[in-house]
Amino acid sequence: MSGLPILTQRRIEAAFAKGIYEEMVAELGAREAKRILSNAVIRLAKTAAAEMAGQVEGGTSLDSFRAIQSRWTAEDALRTEVVKSTAQAFHFNVVRCRYAEMYREMGVAELGAILSCNRDGAFCEGYDPKLKLERTQTLMGGASHCDFRYRYEAEEG
Repeated sequence: MSGLPILTQRRIEAAFAKGIYEEMVAELGAREAKRILSNAVIRLAKTAAAEMAGQVEGGTSLDSFRAIQSRWTAEDALRTEVVKSTAQAFHFNVVRCRYAEMYREMGVAELGAILSCNRDGAFCEGYDPKLKLERTQTLMGGASHCDFRYRYEAEEG
C-alpha cells in the first residue's frame, strides 16, 4: 500500500485517469467510458479495502474503520462534523472536500464522483460486509455537505 496521503494519491490517479478517459470517450463515447471507469474504480476500492482489512489485528469492526479515517482526512482533505458515534453507528457530515476542489481545478469535475465518491460504498464491501453506508448527497454533486451514515450490522444469531 502506498505511503502517500490519499489526496496526493488521488491527484496522481486523476491525472492518469483523465488521459485514459479521454481516449475511451473518443473510441467508445462518454457513457461507455464512464461505465468502464466506474467499474474499474469500484474494483480497485474493494481490493484496497480488503488489503487494509487484512492488516487489522483481531479483525475488522466499526472501531477499526473509525481508526483509519485519518487516512482520508490527511492534508486537510476533508473537514468533517461528527453527528453520531456509537458502537454500531458512525455518522458524519463532510463540510469541505478538497478532493472535489482538486478535481475541479484539474478540469475533471465530471469524473470526481466516479474517482472518489464511487469508492465509498465499495470500500465498505471490501473492508467488512457488515459495514454499510447510506449517503443521500455529496458536495461533489452540488449539495451543501456529504452525509455519511455508516452502520455496523451485528451478526444474527
